[in-house]
Amino acid sequence: MTDPYTEKKPQRMAMLIDGDNAQPNLIVKLLAEVGKYGPITIRRIYGDWTTPQMNGWKDCLNNHAIQPIQQFRYTIGKNATDSALIIDAMDLLHSALVDGFCIVSSDSDYTRLATRIRESGNFVMGIGQRKTPKPFVNACNIFIYTENLTETIDEQKIAVADKNTPSGQENQRPNPVPMLKEAYSMAVGEDSWAHLGTMGMALRQLDPAFDPRTFGFSQLIQLIKAHKDLFTIRKEDDKGSSAVYIQRKPSRRTSSSRTKKPAPNKA
Repeated sequence: MTDPYTEKKPQRMAMLIDGDNAQPNLIVKLLAEVGKYGPITIRRIYGDWTTPQMNGWKDCLNNHAIQPIQQFRYTIGKNATDSALIIDAMDLLHSALVDGFCIVSSDSDYTRLATRIRESGNFVMGIGQRKTPKPFVNACNIFIYTENLTETIDEQKIAVADKNTPSGQENQRPNPVPMLKEAYSMAVGEDSWAHLGTMGMALRQLDPAFDPRTFGFSQLIQLIKAHKDLFTIRKEDDKGSSAVYIQRKPSRRTSSSRTKKPAPNKA
């Protein structure tokens, strides 16, 4: 499988799930999301299986070949799961059994682990809720919000909701335009065109959690098409495959100043 924005060599992925900070009803979507970046050769979930809150995971473990790792709580109110997951992740890192990791959790305790994996030259992605602290999100190469895996994308409904938003009231969805402009400036060539894949990579560098689904679109090209007043899209056939390029339209003020005729000299 390949990255949505750039061609990459397939990677052997290790999927490590913090059972205390993940949802069992999303397991199929989680596996599908991680599978985009390579075959998942190691699947483990950590938690105290003697507690009732882990019962929801028991039914799906065998069906999806996920290995449960038992970790007792040594003190009431303390979570020992993160320590067990971190130790196993470091063992896998040094054994070179995989070259990509996915940490499924919304806990900021995994920030240093993600940083260490990335520093070693390995790919690391995170999956968690939007409440996930930003340090953990930014420590990953890619971060996927679980809300984007559960929400049904309906562009027409989103457009209507945005239109009906009262003036002065902040929309629940963030504005993608500033980030799109910044990514374009990073990816643009001397001919003023930017390759869509390069622009997508720039967006990931700006924000590892960037995802078109956050803004109501399933693909990056659809998000850019929704801003036709800002960007021009060009498609080219290159050896049987189609390449997409993006160009920033000049602002009205700039274009009007260019076309404005100079005032005649008075005698």
